[in-house]
Parts: sequence; C-alpha cells; structure tokens
Amino acid sequence: MHLVATDLAFAYPGRPVLQDAQVRVSDGVRLGVVGENGSGKSTLLHLLAGDLTPSAGEVRRAGSIALVTQELHVTPGRTVGDLVEDTLAHLRALVTELEAVAAGFDHDGGDLAELSDVLARVEHLAAWDADRRVDEALSRLGAVRDLTRPLETLSVGQRYRVRLACHLAERADLLLLDEPTNHLDDSGVAYLTETLQSWRGGVVLVSHDRELLDDVATAVYDLDPSMDGPPVLYGQPGYHSYRLNKAQMLARWRQRYRTEQERRAALEFRLDRSYEGLSDEWRPPKGSQKHRCGTRARIHVKAADRLVEQLKAEAVDVPPPPQELAFPDLPSMSPGWDAADALVELRSPRVEAPDGAVRVDLPGTRLAVPPSGRLLVTGANGTGKSTLLGALCGTLPLARGSRTLREGVRIGVVGQEGRVPDDGPDAARSGFDAYAAEALELLSRGELDPDHLVPVAALGLLSEAELERPLRELSVGQRRRFDVALALLHAPHLLVLDEPTNHLSVDLVDALTLALQRTSAAVVVATHDRRMRADLADWHHLDLQDPAT
Repeated sequence: MHLVATDLAFAYPGRPVLQDAQVRVSDGVRLGVVGENGSGKSTLLHLLAGDLTPSAGEVRRAGSIALVTQELHVTPGRTVGDLVEDTLAHLRALVTELEAVAAGFDHDGGDLAELSDVLARVEHLAAWDADRRVDEALSRLGAVRDLTRPLETLSVGQRYRVRLACHLAERADLLLLDEPTNHLDDSGVAYLTETLQSWRGGVVLVSHDRELLDDVATAVYDLDPSMDGPPVLYGQPGYHSYRLNKAQMLARWRQRYRTEQERRAALEFRLDRSYEGLSDEWRPPKGSQKHRCGTRARIHVKAADRLVEQLKAEAVDVPPPPQELAFPDLPSMSPGWDAADALVELRSPRVEAPDGAVRVDLPGTRLAVPPSGRLLVTGANGTGKSTLLGALCGTLPLARGSRTLREGVRIGVVGQEGRVPDDGPDAARSGFDAYAAEALELLSRGELDPDHLVPVAALGLLSEAELERPLRELSVGQRRRFDVALALLHAPHLLVLDEPTNHLSVDLVDALTLALQRTSAAVVVATHDRRMRADLADWHHLDLQDPAT
C-alpha cells in the first residue's frame, strides 16, 4: 500500500474545501478523481503529496511520490535541462550511492545486505535508464527536446509537456496527475494512456477527459456531495460505470427528498389547522367542556409539533442541485443583416511568428463563418489551431491574405490560456467587479449593447458566494468557468473557443457541448477532446497539417 488517507479534511479561513475523504492506493490502482470545479480535487492531490497539511485526518505514504499540477511557474533563466535534472535528482543520487557502496565494498567481510538494498532500489526505479526514458517521453508527447532551451521561451502547453515527460520517466511509486491531457494532442494522449495502463505503482488522476477515465481508471472517487455526505468511491472501472451508478444514487436521493418533503408538508398542514383552532377567535360550543376541549387541542398540536421535529431530525439534506449551465439565448444576426453573408471571412490566410517562422499557411483557402454556422478545427500540437483562431478573431495580423468582419458582429472568445490573472490588482477584484469592468470596457469600444448584457450570476457557472470572492482565491477550474462567462457577457453573434474543455468538470463539459450544439449563435471550436470531437462530428471540419510539411 503506497498511500492511505483517513478522514481527510481541509479548509481555508472560513471556507471548508474537503471533508471526510478516504483514499487507499496500492500497486495497480488507478483512481480517477472527479467533482465540480471548486470541490477540492487539486487540494486533495496536494494533501496526498504532503504539500498541504490537513485540517483533520491523516495521510500515510510509502515509496516515492510525483505530483504533476495544472500550473507551472517558471523562474527566469531556467532551461528544459534544468527541469529534467531537478526531476531526476533523486535517481541520480541513488545511482551515485550505489556506485559509492559498490566501490567501497569489501568482498571478504562487507555488508552484503546494504549493497543488495541499494541495488534493489536502483533496479526498482530503473534509475540507469532514466535519460533514455526522458528522451522517449519528450518525443512521444511532442515536447521540446533541446535541453538548452529556456523554459520562459516556451508556451504554457510546451512547458507542461516537458514537465509531464520528466515525471512519467521518473517512475514514482505513486503518480498524482492533475488534468494531464489539457495540453496533449491525440498522439500524446495515446502515449499517456499506454504509460498509465502499464504503470506498476499507483496512480491518482484528476481529469475531465471522459475517454481517459474510461481507458485508465480502475475506480472513480467523486468529491461532489452524496446522500450520506462524504465523497463516494465508485469501485467499478471506467467513466461510463461511474455515470450510471451516480445517476442511480442521485435518483434515490431525490426520491427520498421528495417523499420527505411531502410528509413534512402534510404534517405542517395539520399543524396549521390545529393552530387555527386555537386562535383568539375560537370559542368552544355553548355548554361544552371547554377546558377539556382546549387541553385536547393543545395535546394534538404538541403531538404534531413533535412529529414535525422528528421528521426534521431524520430528514436528509436537499441534494445540492448540480450547478447547471443556463446558457443564454444568443443572437444569430442583427436586424437588417442578410443571412447569406458571412459574419467573418478569411481568404488565403498566412500568419508568421516575429522571427518569420510560418505558423499558419492556407493559400487558396476561403474560411467563412455564416450566421449560426458551425466549424470544428482539429490538428496535432503545432499545426496552428490557436493561431488560426487568433487570425479569425483579428487578434493576430495576417502576413498574407485578408480578413473581412461584418459591421456590428460581436465575438466572444475563450482562449486556450485563461484571461483571469493569478496575481496583481486585477486578481484582487471580485468576480462581480471584474465582470462589471469588462462590461464597461466593451461598452466603451462599442461592442456591448446594454439591452443584451448577460448577467454573470444567471449563467450557473459560479455561485454568488464564489463571485464575491477575489479572483485569485478561485480554483483553476473556477477561473476557467469565469473565462466562459466573460465570453458570453455581451451576447455574441459568434463564439470562438480554443480547447474549451480544459480545466472544466466532466459534468460541465457535457452541458457545454450540448449548449454549443443548440445555440443560435455561430460557433468555432478547436479541441483535442476526443469525446467532444465525436459529439460535434456533424459540424463542418477543418483539420490542419503542420505548416512545415
């Protein structure tokens, strides 16, 4: 057993995040962790790794542990090679220890047990083979292999793939992964899946990727509230089994709640009727035994009171209705527009990097998005999906070709890298304040019709309590939800979404996919998410190839 966590709880000042978590992981266990954004998934991983101290409960660990978080903060001047060396430092130290023990070993009277122990640890972690494994993982994940490359020159996705490759090569006894597919294309996900399926130790995996959970998870741990309170372990493998069992549990919970509400309403009705008979206007019939009647009435009321109190004591809590996405009714056109005219059009677009490298080159291509149009953009990492979406939105200049945008078109954008800052004055704003500031900025640019402002609290993406907190206190997933809200603020005619499933909960991914299929607005989506691509398979499809080829 590599890890046992018992009665685990954690709270920030005045705000509980996790309660009564129970986790057991041994060799061959690949535990998928799911739950709404803000339910404590990332917090749980940090508690298991020992980076956070629990408010209650304990964590016992055995063996080596590797944690791959969603975010990577880079120190200026550090290189890919520095990250590799930091990750493999304990393996290097183990090899050095073995060499020292072997060099000083006395074959006549030496401590064979010590030599055997060090040798067993080196072989267990395959320390001799670490450099080859790193190079293979970097290659298979499509990561930068130049060890001299400064990390600050890499994109967020490139840095993440380098770090993931290092930790996969590390071969820790317990691997903790937080949304590992966010920056991977199909080949990268295939390599990750293959690696996890053959992982000889234990794995705890937080992921919104439903296909990955189906392929890898031997059990699913759901941090959302349950009928009995604590998180629930669904012991069957795969996402589909989990969804079926959870749906059955929620149905039982809601049925029990409805039944108890009906019983409570009936008792409270009886209680109200009893109190009505005891009002100041009530008088017993002439000649009756009023004191006995009054006493009897009061006895009935007391009995009803006791029944109501008993029912309240035994009742279950209301199932917190899963936060449901209330997607706004977006417009497809404005008055006077011709449905035959495109909202935005690109012709023969070519986009180059500042150093002249080609990022997108589509000679002879006309890319037009009509009102209520649908476009799915796919391609491996590096083929220019984000660049093409930037050119479509007008945020990246064209080295060749043209872009035509119909006057008055409002575009809502969800970029691959979030707009919500981690620190600084803007991060200190509450969600409500930041939303209002964005509305004023759009209004000043003439990109907001006040009659079509979408209230943030009405979207079901974040609760009012979450919107009142500073943005820096929100989880990565909650900040991603706020990115989606900002894109919808001005009721856009066109939604452009770059990897929209990144950091979102599995339930919200399902709801967002359905909303994008149904909305009247035009939608352009670039995604690696295999389930979302399958759900949007009937859309117009553009598959990009590497511009270098």
